[in-house]
Amino acid sequence: MKRVATSVSGHLFNTCRHQLHWEYSSISLLFFPFRCSSLRYFSSGSTNARPFPDYSPKKPTIKDSELVYHISTTIKLRRTEPLHRILKPYESKFRPDHLIWVLMNIKNDYKLVLDFFDWACLRRDPTLQARCIVVQVAVASGDLKKAHGLIGDVCSKPNFETSIWFIRFAEQLIYTYKDWGSNPRVFDIFFQVLVEAGFFAEARNFFHKLLNYGVVISVDSCNLYLTRLSHNVDSPQILTKAFNELGDLGITWNTESFNILVHSLCQFQKIKEAHSLLWQMELRGLSPDVVSYSSVINGYCHVGELPIVLKLIEEMQIRGLKPNHFTYSSIILLLCKSRKIAEAELVCQDMINNGIYPDGVVYTTLIDGLCKLGNFVAAFSLFGKMQSQGVAPDSVTYTALISGLCQNGKLMEANKLFDEMIDCGFKPDEVTYTTLIDGYGKAGEMAKAFSLHNQMVKIGLTPNIVTYTALADGLCKRGDMDSANELLHQMQRKGLQLNLCTYNAILNGHCKAGNIDLAVRLMEDMECAGIHPDTITYTTLMDTYCKLGEMAKAHELLRKMLAKGLQPTIVTFSVLMNGFCNSGMLVDGEQLLKWMLEKGLNPNAAVYNSLMKQYCIRNNIRATTEIYKDMCARGVVPDSNTYNILVRGHSKARNMKEAWFLHREMIGKGYIPTASSYNALIKGLLKKKKFSEARQLFEEMRTHGLVVDREIYNAFVDMMYDEGKVGNMLSLCDEVIEKSLLDVEKSGN
Repeated sequence: MKRVATSVSGHLFNTCRHQLHWEYSSISLLFFPFRCSSLRYFSSGSTNARPFPDYSPKKPTIKDSELVYHISTTIKLRRTEPLHRILKPYESKFRPDHLIWVLMNIKNDYKLVLDFFDWACLRRDPTLQARCIVVQVAVASGDLKKAHGLIGDVCSKPNFETSIWFIRFAEQLIYTYKDWGSNPRVFDIFFQVLVEAGFFAEARNFFHKLLNYGVVISVDSCNLYLTRLSHNVDSPQILTKAFNELGDLGITWNTESFNILVHSLCQFQKIKEAHSLLWQMELRGLSPDVVSYSSVINGYCHVGELPIVLKLIEEMQIRGLKPNHFTYSSIILLLCKSRKIAEAELVCQDMINNGIYPDGVVYTTLIDGLCKLGNFVAAFSLFGKMQSQGVAPDSVTYTALISGLCQNGKLMEANKLFDEMIDCGFKPDEVTYTTLIDGYGKAGEMAKAFSLHNQMVKIGLTPNIVTYTALADGLCKRGDMDSANELLHQMQRKGLQLNLCTYNAILNGHCKAGNIDLAVRLMEDMECAGIHPDTITYTTLMDTYCKLGEMAKAHELLRKMLAKGLQPTIVTFSVLMNGFCNSGMLVDGEQLLKWMLEKGLNPNAAVYNSLMKQYCIRNNIRATTEIYKDMCARGVVPDSNTYNILVRGHSKARNMKEAWFLHREMIGKGYIPTASSYNALIKGLLKKKKFSEARQLFEEMRTHGLVVDREIYNAFVDMMYDEGKVGNMLSLCDEVIEKSLLDVEKSGN
């Protein structure tokens, strides 16, 4: 842990339903018409390039020429007056052809062109040719936004036919190009409108059509094409193909282009392919920027590859690139998911040191991580700091805190926070309610769980499969299988698709109730429904068979599980080890431990505890000690159960010095010995005539309210009588009688 923290702080930053995101590319491209000064335009350089056609409109008659002359002269001389008033005498004679002829007379006066075009549009729809002429004039005048709007307006008209419009508009744009503007940006704008409207095939056809005239669409417009295409494909191959195709046709891709492709590949979990693009950029003379690295880092963070992330951060530093908000957020999320909260907090501090302040998402991620570790003091401290920094918590923040409290059984505090959340104006959603319902279900408080379910329905929220699964799980844990099955039928009647978690909850309930045959049948039903049992399903059944002593069936389930490619967890091995040991199959248990170690699997304390417990029962304290030493040598931390087993074992073997040492070590680590450990240790000390130590433990035991063996009470009664402490002796006798009466009362109930 310490090494990772050092790596994060050292390698990262030299000091150690929200994010600064790659989508700045999308946003900037969306408003591309406002920033066309950055365009670079290319000619194919081919001698076979077709020349743009000469513009040769229909010639006006003498009568038409006179009307055009009068209109042109009038609007030029009286330009300050409203057109609808000064042109009223000409309205009845005005035709679409007149619009183009007038435009030819005023094309050098851009404001007049727009005013006259608007006047004409109010009378009747202009022809595509007239619209294209005004688009050309707008681009030549640098008004790219207007040109974009003039083209886009056509797409929004009712009864719009894409294919016909595209062909005719493209033809008119090319036809009017040479004489009305000759600015190639006009083709970029038309290409952009097609892309923004989702006409990707038409945009590609237009790109190819322009190649015949020796013109290549700009890289910025092609980046827009890649961005929009990436949002509309279900496979990264389509985007990669477009990228390669346009590159072959003359587009010189820039860093932004590669960033779009990198991000898309990461979205499709093709992280290694995205990573390789960083090297390809180098080969093409481009330098990956912070967006390039952040996308790849985020991809690796999602798949939990922290070592690669650290290497990439180091590369960024060598290049002089500083992580941005998105980079930091991704790493903090990964560290929190890996339960490396201390390291995540270091990264957050480095983030602040570099002038980037955490937002609500970062704070919520850290709070959620702290809650999952059960560190509520730190979580609520960060919650307060977040608010003091002016970052307002949202419903997700409150839900993270509520979830953590529920998972640790602190339902009163969770309910109080839920009320506070509502008082602050936040509306709990399905996730918040389901979190509380799950908490009450796990605590066996089903009345409160169903009350919350009814409350969420009343305010218009729809319980989902996760909500009902939480209710079913609570009923199963309480052993109320009839109600759980009825709830299962309700879920099906509501059309909810039962998922793996639902089946596992019901299956676990059947196992707890001893209905192993029903549990096996339910697993068969799962497979018939197309839901494949997972490691949890198999482990639950194995646990039941192990408790029944049917180790052959448990072992058969393990074989089936492995044959299906499912990986056993440490819980699976703990279940099997416990089964072997409880069945007296210590040789099989030792072989299982050996196999785990050979496969590089790290057994936990529970695995070792099962073996040690059985050796203690057999009075083989030497074997128990050897297992304990091996466990510690492999870095496995003893838990409370480990100490209790060892204390009882050594006490029974009269190794009182070792038992006393382990007892004190256990207390020092914050563990409370069980009553059986205290009783075994006190009996051993009394037999060794260590009365002072025995008396100390006897008082400790009574302070903790643990049940003392009658034999120990009798020993201390006799001891007090011998010491002449009659008052203490009588008091102790009263305690024995009182506890005996309580035990009788409990057994009677």
